[in-house]
Amino acid sequence: MDLAVEAEGLTKSFKKKIALDAVDLVVPTGTVCGLLGPNGAGKTTMVRILATLLSPDSGSARVAGFDVVKDAEKARYKIGLAGQYAAVDEILSGRTNLVMFGRLYHLSAANARRRADELLERFDLTAAANRPVKTYSGGMRRRLDLAASLIVAPPVLFLDEPTTGIDPGTRLEIWDMLTDLVRAGTTVLLTTQYLDEADRLADQIVVLNNGRIAAAGTPGELKSNLGGARVDLVLRDRSQSSIAATILAGAAGTEPEITAAEGRFSIDVADGANALIRIAGGLTDAGIDVADIALRQPTLDEVFLHLTRTPERV
Repeated sequence: MDLAVEAEGLTKSFKKKIALDAVDLVVPTGTVCGLLGPNGAGKTTMVRILATLLSPDSGSARVAGFDVVKDAEKARYKIGLAGQYAAVDEILSGRTNLVMFGRLYHLSAANARRRADELLERFDLTAAANRPVKTYSGGMRRRLDLAASLIVAPPVLFLDEPTTGIDPGTRLEIWDMLTDLVRAGTTVLLTTQYLDEADRLADQIVVLNNGRIAAAGTPGELKSNLGGARVDLVLRDRSQSSIAATILAGAAGTEPEITAAEGRFSIDVADGANALIRIAGGLTDAGIDVADIALRQPTLDEVFLHLTRTPERV
């Protein structure tokens, strides 16, 4: 397997706080890895180490084949980075910002201008290219920041919460742009607080909690590991709750959970549609008046909460 990112035993502490505790990570070339976790889980520390901005206390990592400590300068030419906050100059225009980034990467003046124009068009910023960035909306600044991270067309792109604070329409535009980049061969490591973003974009997800990996796998695998499907039921007549609970328990083999109020139930089922059929049949035979019944798969939000909850939250 061709790997864009390899990390083994990465450990990092800040005073008495352990940010990363012997973390291993592999990201195949041309894929998206979603790095999830609550605040303080170690996500940004992981990205900063992989981007050569921070040295680990122990362990090793390679990006695009280069050791991030021993070959940091070579690795940087293979990496694009967009942090949590836009790193562009508000006084300069969008075009001048991109040309400046190109020159910092040692592109010639002509090549820096050409690359800036290409990226302005790609990120739909051509009309605003000569305006000061301070006049840009939040979404436009975010797109410009992403464009700057791609100035030398890096094979590996690190995105630390790239869509935080922007409107839903711009988020969708950025998702489409990232999808196009990956199709063209770029590898993306993405940290995000938006679970739907990870579900939509990531080929694999790694969940960090307290500096350690709590789980890893595809979105589908993580959802399946939570326990399969769930049947949700709402009754019209709450006086029938006791009978309905007995039917649910008999069909699923476990006690149902009353999730919101009496008359509203959820229960995990191992055999999905077959369990739904059994439950629906039992309710009909018993004359239970059903307002709504549905079979659904676990969400990534539920997986995240299950993996990162603390004893105080249980």
